[in-house]
Amino acid sequence: MLASFLIWATMSNVINHEYVSTMKLFTGLKKIREFERQQLPFLKSVFDFDIVIEIGYAEEQGQPLTLKLLFLLNICSRTTVRRKLARLIELGIVSRRKHANDHRANLLMISPSTVKLLGKYSGTLTSISLSHFK
Repeated sequence: MLASFLIWATMSNVINHEYVSTMKLFTGLKKIREFERQQLPFLKSVFDFDIVIEIGYAEEQGQPLTLKLLFLLNICSRTTVRRKLARLIELGIVSRRKHANDHRANLLMISPSTVKLLGKYSGTLTSISLSHFK
């Protein structure tokens, strides 16, 4: 009888711990989405997010993307990339500058204010991850 009780108590504790961990998971995910909706409203879709990340990553690596290179990443169709990029440029999230060696090509860059905002987003993700995703 005591063994059965101990097994039940242990299983109950494990189930409760898993449930609490799951609840912390969704609390953390909810906080992340709240931040994204409030601070990153220009990222309307996963494609927007991917375009910004790829442009920023290439810039960070010292090899800024051209429109052609962005197309070659196959994030989505060329038409969709053009439409989404035009919107991001119009909002000031992405900027274009002439290539130093090839004046026919434009380099795509993330605006400094957006880099700062994405840095804040990174800090928020780290903070939420530490407190909710153990």
